Amino acid sequence: MRLVVEERIETADGVVALVLADPGDAELPVWRPGAHIDVYLTDELTRQYSLCGDPADRHRWRIGVLREPDGRGGSAFVHDKLDTGSEVDVSAPRNNFGLADAPEYLFIAGGIGITPILPMLHAAEAAGARWRLLYGGRRAASMAFRDELDDYGERVTLRPEDEHGLLDLDAVLGEPRDDVLVYCCGPEPLLAAVEQRCESWPSGALRVERFHAAEWDDAPGETFEVVLDRSGQTVTIPAEQSILETLEDAGVDVMSSCQEGVCGTCETAVLGGTPDHRDSLLTDDEREANDTMLICVSRALSARLTLDL
Repeated sequence: MRLVVEERIETADGVVALVLADPGDAELPVWRPGAHIDVYLTDELTRQYSLCGDPADRHRWRIGVLREPDGRGGSAFVHDKLDTGSEVDVSAPRNNFGLADAPEYLFIAGGIGITPILPMLHAAEAAGARWRLLYGGRRAASMAFRDELDDYGERVTLRPEDEHGLLDLDAVLGEPRDDVLVYCCGPEPLLAAVEQRCESWPSGALRVERFHAAEWDDAPGETFEVVLDRSGQTVTIPAEQSILETLEDAGVDVMSSCQEGVCGTCETAVLGGTPDHRDSLLTDDEREANDTMLICVSRALSARLTLDL
């Protein structure tokens, strides 16, 4: 879809919010809290941004974008090139971070990680669930959408690092609970710290979303074969090249976006063999099942994989 930037708002230091709409004011596809869209900035730049507006508004989508000085160019393009009236191509919403039903939620956000959490707060409130939000950032001025959180009162705890230090995760995660789901989004050190503290929590209690890939051993690994079940074609994956890259070189049409194992666009069903999961998206249970994999980063532990392609 091609949408127009209807409004541009500086919502914090280094963070811009863009309100996107159809140029003819047509309705946009339905989405639920936790969804994101691909934004096609140029032929070489595609980035994923969480929808952080109101899912009930069928005519407006909102995204929040942090300028990353050491990034790969996507955030700089948004901040420097997109203004009110600009047009941009976007995908339909996808959701790898959906809000499951629960009697109580603990939301933890770090920095721009507040964006997928915002519509979750509204949904939890509407469902009558108990919830609280712990929201950290480097400085208060850099923490986006603070004004929208004022109405929630004491259920929201803001902790700028320059005033309070790092988030006190032990205070909120120190005692495992059976009736609480934990949703966390933010920088990798925060996610790793939350994951470590939730190891003693019930399986599935923690849901995280990463904006960037977790660090994995980037050793290329061994050469292996991939069998494409639908065509019967067999492709050899070199040690220095990904499955996705090799299939594209072989003329196989495969959907992809982030190429970091984060967005889930290239998720593919595994019909045989054992994947070497190197993504930052699948849950532990999904990895153990070995019936799906992200072919942009993951490889094989077996000599051959059979994929539903």
